[in-house]
Amino acid sequence: MDIENKSIALLIDAENISPSYIEIIIDEANKYGKINYRRVYGDWTTPQLNPWKQRINEFGMTPVQQYAYTSGKNASDFTLIIDAMDILFSGKVNAFCIVSSDSDFTKLVTRLREDDMFVFGMGESKTPISLVNSCETFAYLDKILASSKIEIEPKKEEVVPEKKKPNGKAESSITPIKRVKTELSNIINDNLDDNGWAYWSLVAQLLQKKFPGFHPRNYGDNTRPLSFFEKMSEFEFKKLNTVIHIRNKSGKK
Repeated sequence: MDIENKSIALLIDAENISPSYIEIIIDEANKYGKINYRRVYGDWTTPQLNPWKQRINEFGMTPVQQYAYTSGKNASDFTLIIDAMDILFSGKVNAFCIVSSDSDFTKLVTRLREDDMFVFGMGESKTPISLVNSCETFAYLDKILASSKIEIEPKKEEVVPEKKKPNGKAESSITPIKRVKTELSNIINDNLDDNGWAYWSLVAQLLQKKFPGFHPRNYGDNTRPLSFFEKMSEFEFKKLNTVIHIRNKSGKK
């Protein structure tokens, strides 16, 4: 089945994600198909989630209540996981979109993929790499927002605290561009044809599998991957009819 025709269960961890991203979340999910389930999880009795309430109505989302029985613990995680498994066994979808920056959902994603579900994720750049790499593809919401022409200023109460490094800076799971280029070079060398060129479509697919969260906007360039790498001096491209090839410039014969 084509990726654009998938039936999707969109499950959002409201206690971990700002409502400022809701339009981006819906737009990104729509790229993969039809959203059959639109559920947002949290303890709706707490004032912290008030900013979500209006956004839920605007986008036809279904709020799912989970009381926090213990302070400091995100109880909605368990409800989301249970719902995801119920939806899986219903057989009504073939794709899941998990929206959270919480690594606790890594096992859920792995389990869904064991049943041949297409699982894509969304979160902020602070998302642990374990969750990012468990998904087929992952979108960094803060990077998409930053690259958007529409600036959305979140209200103070909407901001979700970020996990900090000892030096005070927020952690990021975005792969350094130097490593991306190194891995791209290796993929090219591993897939060269007899003429010393590799098919770009194959290389791009393998690169996305290697780094599910990769997108040029993560590095301040909101373009297609092809245009992004064409600007780099390390790689050379050629087009034969409709087929695009790539090779490392250092690998010229």
